[in-house]
Amino acid sequence: MRRVAAVAVVLVALVFPAGTAAVTGITVFAASSLTQVFPKLDSGPRYSFGGSDSLALQIRNGAPADVFASASPAQANALYREELVLRPRAFATNRLTVIVPSGNPARIRSVFDLRRPGVKIVVGDPQVPIGSYTRTVLTRLRILKAVSKNVVSQENDVKGVVAKVALRQADAGFVYTTDARAAAPRVSTVTIPTRAQPSVQYEIAVVADSDHRAAAATFIRRVLSAAGRKQLRASGFGVPDQ
Repeated sequence: MRRVAAVAVVLVALVFPAGTAAVTGITVFAASSLTQVFPKLDSGPRYSFGGSDSLALQIRNGAPADVFASASPAQANALYREELVLRPRAFATNRLTVIVPSGNPARIRSVFDLRRPGVKIVVGDPQVPIGSYTRTVLTRLRILKAVSKNVVSQENDVKGVVAKVALRQADAGFVYTTDARAAAPRVSTVTIPTRAQPSVQYEIAVVADSDHRAAAATFIRRVLSAAGRKQLRASGFGVPDQ
């Protein structure tokens, strides 16, 4: 009954148009690639950005979150099956790109150049979405084994990948296009072929144990609204069909 009632609260809230006042008093756990855009959507909540798997683990351990926004359906849907969040909603999409430090000192012109001996590459840990997506790209291009030999670091979230490349601690890294855009001009990009692009979908849900379900639902309503979709597009994200 508790779960049914919680779902009813969210469904009622989502029927009504989003307001303009900031949603305060809630904590939003969100994938680190949303660091730039979520505060633009709503400056009111307390945000905790990080790797989606780490945030999901914190929710499993009872962290006081009200909303969970994941860079992959896997984490959100796993929490839903465990009845730790209400039904997730897709709200954004993204693409991957390779970033190199400004000036491109390793002269990387193609993703296939990452196979060259001596190239230092940083990627996401395989447990986080950016790491999983990266391995999908490399597998589709049939260069996973060759590129893996050049990996010098595996980061807990995409911000760690960006930082290592921007600081010239690596010659290249795999990130979301939105993160590459936010890091310009410290980094430049090398295109990944369309045929290798994974399906990157973000999902958002109310945390089942939230004491602020109505406010959490209001925040999600704002993300899904026309204004929210417009801001996501302006920040470089794609938005799924509604």
